Amino acid sequence: MKTIFEIKEELKATKIEELLSFVEKYSADERSGVTKLVETANKKHVKYLMEKERMNRISSYERKYISMGYKNIGGIDEVGRGPLAGPVVTACVILPNGCIIEGVDDSKRLSAEKREELCEVIKREAVDIGVGVADNEEIDKINILRATKLAMKRAIEAMKTKPDMLLIDALTLDEVDIPQEAIIKGDSKSISIAAASIVAKVTRDKMMKELAEKYSVYGFETNVGYGTAEHIEAIKKHGPCDIHRRTFISRFV
Repeated sequence: MKTIFEIKEELKATKIEELLSFVEKYSADERSGVTKLVETANKKHVKYLMEKERMNRISSYERKYISMGYKNIGGIDEVGRGPLAGPVVTACVILPNGCIIEGVDDSKRLSAEKREELCEVIKREAVDIGVGVADNEEIDKINILRATKLAMKRAIEAMKTKPDMLLIDALTLDEVDIPQEAIIKGDSKSISIAAASIVAKVTRDKMMKELAEKYSVYGFETNVGYGTAEHIEAIKKHGPCDIHRRTFISRFV
């Protein structure tokens, strides 16, 4: 009979898709230490199945359009419509047919560390990625909605592989002559849009942290331009800087 330590080491070496076999192998062992290991393995197995089901669910739009003959399905999302400062950043991501990247989700549900980790995986796995930016001056000039759509158009134009179908989080791009579907809460319903939300978020956060070095009094390294109490107080005390959206801060200055 194996010792509890040996079984623990076996669990560490067990691949996630083989956890059920581990559970079945040791479920009859009544030693409390083994029972705890079996419970741990079972929880991991259930979590794995739930994530597998979620991945299957959020790939349904991509499967639908692949079955209709589309080859390069681009998911598009934006980050930065609400902040008082900085650009709105968008990304368009084409993933290979059937691509599964476990953990990909709406960027707002993920920690900064997890977003950065997944962003690197997305960059490795993607057929192509385009990033588009509209700065604060453009936002003030044409309004945030139009600036967001402009940034999305730029993201598409930045791609070497052009999408033949677009899945967009909640918006339609009238000026883009590509078939498209707007999906409400698309970043939690489409793996391509979720991937785009992660790329856009990581890109914008990096931009704002770099800008924080130049405009150090506003706390951009932590608030990334959003209207926190500290940020608003800094605007009132120091006035706006070059990257503030004048149409967003008029009530503070």
